[in-house]
Amino acid sequence: MKTATKVAKESRHGFEEKYRSALQAFAVSHSEEELIRAYELGRAGMERGKSLLEIASLHHEALSELFDRTPREESRTEFLLASAAFLKESLSPYEMAHRGFQDAVKALRQLNETLEEQIKRIAHAVHDEAGQLLVAVRLALADVERDLPGRQQEQFKQIEQLLDQVESQLRRYSHELRPTILDDLGWLPAIRVLAEGVSKRANLSVRVDATFAGRLPGAVEIALYRVVQEALTNITKHAKAGQVSILVRKAGRGLSCSIRDNGAGFDLGAVQSDRRRSGLGLIGMRERLSAIGGTFSIDSAPGRGTKLLIRVPVLSEGPNGDSRCSRR
Repeated sequence: MKTATKVAKESRHGFEEKYRSALQAFAVSHSEEELIRAYELGRAGMERGKSLLEIASLHHEALSELFDRTPREESRTEFLLASAAFLKESLSPYEMAHRGFQDAVKALRQLNETLEEQIKRIAHAVHDEAGQLLVAVRLALADVERDLPGRQQEQFKQIEQLLDQVESQLRRYSHELRPTILDDLGWLPAIRVLAEGVSKRANLSVRVDATFAGRLPGAVEIALYRVVQEALTNITKHAKAGQVSILVRKAGRGLSCSIRDNGAGFDLGAVQSDRRRSGLGLIGMRERLSAIGGTFSIDSAPGRGTKLLIRVPVLSEGPNGDSRCSRR
């Protein structure tokens, strides 16, 4: 019985031979049928996980081999033109996939922007409109309280204390939905405030250490803030950690942000395959970062804690000395 490695090797050689054969046939016939074969070979290569460089290398090898067999100069020129058309057609599935990916990223970015606008509106309503209603309730209660005997006034005091708690919760919800500091000062100050709040509520030591300074485009700052926010939420819910370290560094012309905890850790493969847990929000993190050209990786195992590493390329200096992130 053939081993998996041997089968894979034969399959690879079979693909390369089909490519050479189709290229040679098209160089002779220039037929539309062979161009269709070129397109189908491109699709097959993409399904096999072959990169553009691998296809280009295969084409170069096949071209060199066939070119040496073509003796006359005019035939060689014609062959080169035909091979260029063949390569273009074989790469067209990659081009279509790339355009589809770009369209998906653009749509995802627009969706995130729309969601953030809605979140901003809800946060404003929670903070301002609900706050105004609470003020009105306090004034109405004060009018009623003046005409009540002492015992009932004490009961009203308890109601006022409950209203204080409601107001405090509304402020916290408003801040976590869309902190104004995120727009005013940027994602790093917003994360420091977020870390302080998480630390108090969850009795968790959260340290933020950043050597990077400067503002990024709004969409990038929002994405980074949301990913860190999701990571901290996961840690407080699942990690059973006592310490969290958030490190922000400039890495070359890129930005890296790592979030490490000393908690229980988890089996990454098992979590990602468990639809009920939705990968601890990993899909949402990846999509947010993809929309700004960023990536992230996770290193975790049971009993070893978890490290999330975010990377955002590429940083450059803006006209005012601020850092800017170019989107791919």
